Amino acid sequence: MSQFIRHYLLSLQFFTRIPVTGRLANWVGFSPAMLRASAGHFPGVGVLVGALVAGFTVLLLMTLPSTGSAPLVAAALGTALGVLITGAFHEDGLADVFDGLGGSAERDRALVIMKDSRVGAFGAIAVMLALLCKVALLALLGDVSAPLMVAALFAAQVVSRTWPLLTIRLMPHVGDAAGSKSKPLADQIGAAALMTGFIWCFMALALVIYAQAAAEFIVITLAGSDLLQALAGAVLASLVAWAVMARWFWRRLGGFTGDCLGATQQVCELAFYLGLALSL
Repeated sequence: MSQFIRHYLLSLQFFTRIPVTGRLANWVGFSPAMLRASAGHFPGVGVLVGALVAGFTVLLLMTLPSTGSAPLVAAALGTALGVLITGAFHEDGLADVFDGLGGSAERDRALVIMKDSRVGAFGAIAVMLALLCKVALLALLGDVSAPLMVAALFAAQVVSRTWPLLTIRLMPHVGDAAGSKSKPLADQIGAAALMTGFIWCFMALALVIYAQAAAEFIVITLAGSDLLQALAGAVLASLVAWAVMARWFWRRLGGFTGDCLGATQQVCELAFYLGLALSL
């Protein structure tokens, strides 16, 4: 249990701006092997991020005026909180990937562009469209059912952080290994770490289904079987998005970088919301 908590806190320290400092950081410790093991807790980080964003969204929906614009405002502010919690870590990866792969057809040149800290036109447009689509899809779900939007916010944060583990497991890390802070994390993760990630994901989805059934939030719009079907469609859409991204990275780069993991998370999150909306 102590190891489990250490690995989780290390993953939290790496992927978010939530402070793990001082005596707590000293207790957690650090090594490349620990960082590799902590990769399995990436979906677990999504559980905490999703819970914070979903809780904040619930407070907004309870306090904002009951108008048709309330879900849109809650979606925008909830998305902003998520960006603050993660320090735009994944959005930065999305920008770098689209700058690199959009800016050059040559593999080595694309990798150089991706390492550049400056954001180009392709990256800026990609992030802008991703945030716009995210807010729009969440607002659409909120118009259908506010509790459904809250559930989607929570579940998408977890599911979208599960598929990048398959990228780490199945593809080689490419680029500047010496200068990449993600290289120890992106080394081939073991089956135990991969299983840990999927357990986090299954637990989160089970919690959503149980909470919806227990509170009877969804009966206004969806029967229990319809909710399961909608969630299955959302997970499937997210998985398809991962496959598309993985194939793109394999064809263009022959592997992946840390930026590719962030971009994959963002695209899979968007696909989850879209898949859920289409399944309704």
